[in-house]
Amino acid sequence: MLDVGDTAPDFTVPIAGGEVYNDISEFTLSEAVGDGPIVLAFIPAAFTSNCTEEMCRFRDSIHRFNTFDAQVYGVSVDLPPAQNVFIMQEGLTFPMLSDWEHEVIHDYGVVVPEMYGQFEVAKRSIFVLDEEGTITYRWVEDEGEIDFGAVVDTVEDAVAEASAA
Repeated sequence: MLDVGDTAPDFTVPIAGGEVYNDISEFTLSEAVGDGPIVLAFIPAAFTSNCTEEMCRFRDSIHRFNTFDAQVYGVSVDLPPAQNVFIMQEGLTFPMLSDWEHEVIHDYGVVVPEMYGQFEVAKRSIFVLDEEGTITYRWVEDEGEIDFGAVVDTVEDAVAEASAA
């Protein structure tokens, strides 16, 4: 698994903008690096209770990240049209990256091999990248209850540090 100080692996995936069902374009991480800190928030699956709660916490806190010109992206293995519906349904104010080929979750080392004993998804995790593409913060879910408010607070602090670097 990647750690703080590592260079974030580059990738190109579909990005769901959330304006309409087919609001899909291409996103390449290396093209976004340099425009401020980047937050990659990996979730197992859209429309599930904890994933929805986490993404809504980011939605409700996005102004805190905008202060640092940070770019926030949700990342899941869901197909982009489903992500668009999720974005619209939950009123998310940031795009979702679709790792439907499961390459990014492997490159970042955040794979849950058998969700519900059936299919591979992302492990709930967050990476903050500085303007050079270096990982400055990493959080990976442990077992148990998650205080998403505290997680977002910690990520905001990490973004502030990445912004100052």
